[in-house]
Amino acid sequence: MLFHQTPLQGCYVIEPELIRDHRGFFARVWCRQELEQHGLKAELMQSNIGLSVRKGTLRGLHFQIGTHAEVKIVRCTRGAMFDVVVDLRRESATYKRWFGIELTAENEKMIYVPEGFAQGYLTLSDNTEMNYHTSKLFHRESATGVRFDDPQFGIEWPIEIAVMSQQDRQWPDYAER
Repeated sequence: MLFHQTPLQGCYVIEPELIRDHRGFFARVWCRQELEQHGLKAELMQSNIGLSVRKGTLRGLHFQIGTHAEVKIVRCTRGAMFDVVVDLRRESATYKRWFGIELTAENEKMIYVPEGFAQGYLTLSDNTEMNYHTSKLFHRESATGVRFDDPQFGIEWPIEIAVMSQQDRQWPDYAER
């Protein structure tokens, strides 16, 4: 696995090292030892998938608070998506900054999202499927979010948003908590 630091402190783009032969390829998408060698949390409690049928579907920006704050490793397994993370850690040098990356089934890239970050994505093609691992179990009472268009972040989404849940429309603007 190849680890590339993003402009946000503690957030990495991870590229699987593809071992190719005449049959195709093989690669690791999660390795406790390699994550720990980079100083990253390597707990794995839950793995989730999601499918968005329409291009322009926005999901997020989501995170869990308190003792349920989680690390996520996000990967696109079909289609394409623009994944965005926002650093909400007050003590961080990159507090309130965002980073976006195109994740596709073809580029195989993943993003390591540290605790204290909000994360969301916008699908760039129909029938986009994503997979993500989390370090904590989902805890409904600790799940929250912030607005995708909060002016404090100034996120530049690459295409028009066509579909969004009512819940994601109603997240409040970020206020220092």
